[in-house]
Amino acid sequence: MNHGNLLAIWIAATEGGKTHAVNEVRATAGAGLEGDRYCSSTADPGTQLTLIEGEEIDAFNAALDLDLAPGLFRRNLVTQSVRLNDLVGRAFSVGDVQLRGIELCEPCAYLQNLLEVPELVKTLTHRGGLRCEILSSGTLRVGDTIQPV
Repeated sequence: MNHGNLLAIWIAATEGGKTHAVNEVRATAGAGLEGDRYCSSTADPGTQLTLIEGEEIDAFNAALDLDLAPGLFRRNLVTQSVRLNDLVGRAFSVGDVQLRGIELCEPCAYLQNLLEVPELVKTLTHRGGLRCEILSSGTLRVGDTIQPV
């Protein structure tokens, strides 16, 4: 795995609520991101944190001649220079927070309908990001390094 970095952090306070960018956020092991809609002490490992590659957002926008902002994709972290698909089943860190890739975060009809992009599911299949379990608590910051543990 190449080292990458964290480009952006997005959270939404409520399910279906508008996402907003933050420069840093507290990640709690086994729960999620502080202030995010899915943060819960009983959170399923696959819902604690989601990531998407900035390069895939750029490719999606280019393929469909769109200019959708990263927050509209409803993933928590936007990364650069790291292949997220390669991290399924693997441990890695973002800054001082340790994560484990659970499964690909495939696009869904909800997002397709929300963004009114009929080709979204087809275009983002296997490119929609990664669902992760948070293994250690800490603070995630824009600019953090992403690397294997």
